[in-house]
Amino acid sequence: QVQLVESGGGLVQAGNSLRLSCAASERTLSSSGMGWFRQAPGKEREFVAAITSSGRSTFYSDSVKGRFTISRDNAKNTVYLQMNDLKPEDTGVYMCAADWGRRGVLQTNKGEYDYWGQGTQVTVSS
Repeated sequence: QVQLVESGGGLVQAGNSLRLSCAASERTLSSSGMGWFRQAPGKEREFVAAITSSGRSTFYSDSVKGRFTISRDNAKNTVYLQMNDLKPEDTGVYMCAADWGRRGVLQTNKGEYDYWGQGTQVTVSS
């Protein structure tokens, strides 16, 4: 079973930064597009950022554009989300997802992803 494990979440004050990591259990995930989603209490899961299998192309939701950066290190089978200038509205459970085997494609719809991590909690205080 393919597993994705997120780490790096925590409690921070507004304006600070966090770096999330998503480690895959299988090296073959380096051939898959990856995405980050988040879910705040009482809200639907929403798209945050996506990156193609090569890492050459990225896309962000308007709410995080200019503050967050998605990247990947295929040699380490890991995807990252650098979050700067965090705001209270960024609070939520952050999950990474894999678009298995699809290359050169960016997906913003959660229904397009095949595998999901359990998530890591990010809490931003005012």
